[in-house]
Amino acid sequence: MKVVIAIDSFKGSLVSEETNESAAAGVRDACPDAEIFTVPLADGGEGTVDALIHATGGQLIKCSVTGPLGKPVTASYGLLGDGQTAVIEVAAACGLTLVPSAERNPLHTTTFGVGELIADALSRGCTDLIIGLGGSATNDAGVGMLQALGYSFRDAHGLEAAHGGAALAGIATIDPSSAHPKLAYVRIRVACDVDNPLHGPEGAAYIFAPQKGASASAVAQLDRGLAHFAALIREQLGRDVQRMPGAGAAGGLGAAFAGLLGAALTPGAPLVLEAAGFDRLLEGCDFVITGEGRLDGQTARGKAPHAVAHAASQRGIPVIALAGDVAPQASELALLGITAAFPIVAGPVSLEQAMVPDAAKEGLRRTTKEIFRLITTVLRRP
Repeated sequence: MKVVIAIDSFKGSLVSEETNESAAAGVRDACPDAEIFTVPLADGGEGTVDALIHATGGQLIKCSVTGPLGKPVTASYGLLGDGQTAVIEVAAACGLTLVPSAERNPLHTTTFGVGELIADALSRGCTDLIIGLGGSATNDAGVGMLQALGYSFRDAHGLEAAHGGAALAGIATIDPSSAHPKLAYVRIRVACDVDNPLHGPEGAAYIFAPQKGASASAVAQLDRGLAHFAALIREQLGRDVQRMPGAGAAGGLGAAFAGLLGAALTPGAPLVLEAAGFDRLLEGCDFVITGEGRLDGQTARGKAPHAVAHAASQRGIPVIALAGDVAPQASELALLGITAAFPIVAGPVSLEQAMVPDAAKEGLRRTTKEIFRLITTVLRRP
């Protein structure tokens, strides 16, 4: 029997590697001869680098870059096992957690460090970049990142644009002539699970900037800057970034990647599974196990277990989903490829008790053991 396990983290309790290993132990308890493969799961956000390093036998690269406040920070990215693919979470260089609460202001924070991480990866010979958006403290439409990669953005007086979203409204010219030469030969895929436009009521400023410390007046100022920048890109480069779904992601980094660097913006979980070689593991597979902390109606909206179930069901492979809690709406997941879903909690307990790591591990192992004890018993019947 071949079993592939790809369970997401149980937020606040277990990381993906721990959920996978706990379920794998349960399968081995019931079926010692089973061939088991685990794939750490992520959706492009926090944990993506670690998941793909683990899945491909890669390594973590650390370097000093410019943080969101313009001060040096130590950031990491993943160099995957093929030696040619880098995985970068933008939050490592411009994340909200890098900025003290009292200093959060997207009028001034920059994505310059993201560009420095990309430049470092290019210097190591990487030809394929996977970028995880999310968790940024910025709203500069990726201008800082592009400056670090050689782009020039000048105002009407010929001065280079300063860091931060406040500078967007003053940009008069975009000059890509000195862009990093290796950008022309690199494939960039961006994990992006939102479709917000760059500016407007549903854009980067109005939807995301308040949680990054922007006041109401700052939000309006940022939105005007984003609108000006979008018009400038359209006039000078002939690209309509406002019409690109996801352009408003991560404070407008989506627009920079898709509109100026030619990147593809794709849902995060399928992108991570592809990079981890998930489809290859499904060959000859008898059962797939997936799951997350809570299975509910949100699971169907592009979350990682949905991507796992979709890929497996395309091959006709039964999918077992495990979770700390299975909401009534989860029954709808059968339409998305999940064969059966099971809660791992043994009895009435508080949320705090259920989230104790050892309790969650034991619940995963016990539930998986019982499921596969049933499966093996049925399969052995004459």
